[in-house]
Formats: sequence, C-alpha cells, structure tokens
Amino acid sequence: MNILEMTKISEEFGGLRAVDNVSLSVLPREILGIIGPNGAGKTTLFNIITGIYVPTEGQLLFKERRIDGLAPHDIARLGIARTFQNIRLFGKLSVLDNVRVGRYGVTRSGFWSGLLRLPGGRREEKETELRAIELLELVGLADKRHEYAQYLAYGEQRRLEIVRALALDPSLLLLDEPGAGMNAGEKEELMAFVRSIRDQLELTIILVEHDMNLVMNICERIAVLNYGRKIAEGTPAQVKNDEQVIQSYLGAGV
Repeated sequence: MNILEMTKISEEFGGLRAVDNVSLSVLPREILGIIGPNGAGKTTLFNIITGIYVPTEGQLLFKERRIDGLAPHDIARLGIARTFQNIRLFGKLSVLDNVRVGRYGVTRSGFWSGLLRLPGGRREEKETELRAIELLELVGLADKRHEYAQYLAYGEQRRLEIVRALALDPSLLLLDEPGAGMNAGEKEELMAFVRSIRDQLELTIILVEHDMNLVMNICERIAVLNYGRKIAEGTPAQVKNDEQVIQSYLGAGV
C-alpha cells in the first residue's frame, strides 16, 4: 500500500500552472527525491501535500484517506510534517523549547488545562519535555538543549529544524532543501542523519534538493519536475541517464 498517492494534481495561480497534472506514488519507508530547476513546482507540491494550498485539480490520498482540502493542522495531526527551505527556528528560544513548540501540534490538552495547571495538562507537559529530550538525544543535541537556537552552528540548526518536525511524530517527513548552505562535510553528515532517522523512526521521507550528489546518494527513487510537469521518474541511475532530464536540468556534462 502506498503511503501517499497523488493523482493528476494541478495548482494554478492567476492562469499560470505551477503544478500541472502531476501523479506520484510514495511507498512506506522510502526516501523519494524531487528535483528540477527553480520554478519547477517542487515547493508548491510540498505546500499542496501539507494543506497550505488546495489543489486546483486532482486528488491527494494519505494512507488511503483523502486529504486535499484539509487544514494544515489537521494534516499535521494525521502524520505529515515538513521543514522549510529557509530555517525557521525561534532563535531566542532554547533548543529544547523549539522542539517542545513543535510537539504542541499533537498534544491534546486545551488552553484552560494548561493555564490552570490541571493534572492532565501537567502530565502532558512532562511527556512533551521527555519526548523532546529523547529526540534531541537521537540527533546529538541533548547536551545543548538549554542553549539559544540562534547560537547553534548552521548544520546543527538544520538538524534542530528537522527534530522540531519530528516532534509531531510523523510517518511522512517532507524536507525542503535540507542541504542548503551546507559545506561538503555537513552534507555527508546530513545524508547519514536522514538515513538514520528513516530507519530508527520508520519514516517515509520526501526530499527536495538541488545538490545532485546528495540526491543521487541518498534517494532510492527520484521524480523530476520541469515547468510544473513531471518529466521523469525512476531510480537515480535511470534519472541520471534520462535524455530529457539531461537536456532540461542536469546538463550534458552529467
């Protein structure tokens, strides 16, 4: 059973189709890459999956449940989390508090329970803190949990943003250019990190990335977008040798 099924998805803005008739299936525990030139529709597709945009046409199923048209917070509660191209941490909050903020997307206690310090709210608050520390230990940031997020190294900030998404306990994680701004060594660490969380947390991961070395070495399957349309799909080797992909994106030197 596919964890995510996109069928003829289109998104139109003022007569311009940012995504045009895209169909794509995602398998459980797969690392799928989505590549293409700037303006190809990659981030728009992420925004559709997470409910920021409602597709103009098409159908989106997550675990066989239709989700196109649901609000972003409802989609998050179903088990879809994402990061963004630009780091969006709360710089003046601690590392721990950044993860706890992410966790509140799936907590059950209401406003008054937390404000009045009712037993259910206190219990959930403690559970939230323990889960946040557990996730920080998973990525090697537990010893920095009381530091301000803005003082972390760039690669650590990227990892923290991913951990904040993991605080939602997703089964599908969308990573929007996680390697942006990283040097070669940091990208090597990122690849190992992504594989590790996929295996340990049994995640499915969809990755948008411009660095072809990273994509080709971490993704099991790749879909290629150009001008909003899917022009190729297959294993890294198949995509790398696809003539249409070479001409429109990778270049003849690949």
